[in-house]
Amino acid sequence: MTAINSDRQLAHAADIIRNGGVIAYPTEGVWGLGCDPTLEAAVHKLLALKHRAVKKGLILIGSNADQFAPFTASLNHSQISLFKTKRERPTTWLVPDNGAAPRWIVGENKTLALRITQHPLCSRLCDLFGGPIVSTSANTQNCPAAETLEDVESYFLNKLSFIISGAVDSAGSVSEIIDLVTGEVIRNG
Repeated sequence: MTAINSDRQLAHAADIIRNGGVIAYPTEGVWGLGCDPTLEAAVHKLLALKHRAVKKGLILIGSNADQFAPFTASLNHSQISLFKTKRERPTTWLVPDNGAAPRWIVGENKTLALRITQHPLCSRLCDLFGGPIVSTSANTQNCPAAETLEDVESYFLNKLSFIISGAVDSAGSVSEIIDLVTGEVIRNG
C-alpha cells in the first residue's frame, strides 16, 4: 500500500470515528477496536460488540503526550517525563483520574489508562483524528485477542464501520500496564 492510499484510508477512518463509528486497526501487538472517546453512544456500541461492561474502563491511545494534556494536567514534572519516555515495549500508563475523561471511559476506576502508541498507523490515525481514541483488543469477552485480519473478521464480520488494513508489529504481545504513580506493574507485556 502506498503512503497516499494509506493516508486516504486513515483520513477516512478518522472521519468515521468523528461520526460515531467503531473501527478495527492493527496496533503494536494485537488488533484493536476504536472509537471517539467523547461520544458515549459510540463507546457503548464498542462495548456491546465486545460484551464488555462499562465499569471496567478503556484504554486511550494517542500519538504524543500533548494529546493527553487534559488527562495529565495534575501530574508532576517527573511523572510527565516518565509518561513521555519511549520504552522498549508498548506501555499503557495508569494515571490518576482528574475528572477530565468521561465516566464511560474511566469506568469504576480511580485511574485512566493512556498509551502513546508507537504503531505508525495508529499514531497517524490519532493525528488525523486530532487526539486520542479508544483502543481495546479486538475480541469478545473471554476470547483471545485478534492477531490477524481474519481473526477480526471472524469476531466482527459486518458489525464494524471500517477496518484499517495493515499488520500488527509483534503478534500476540499486549501492552504492559503500569501505575504511573506507584510503579506497580499491573500486566506484563
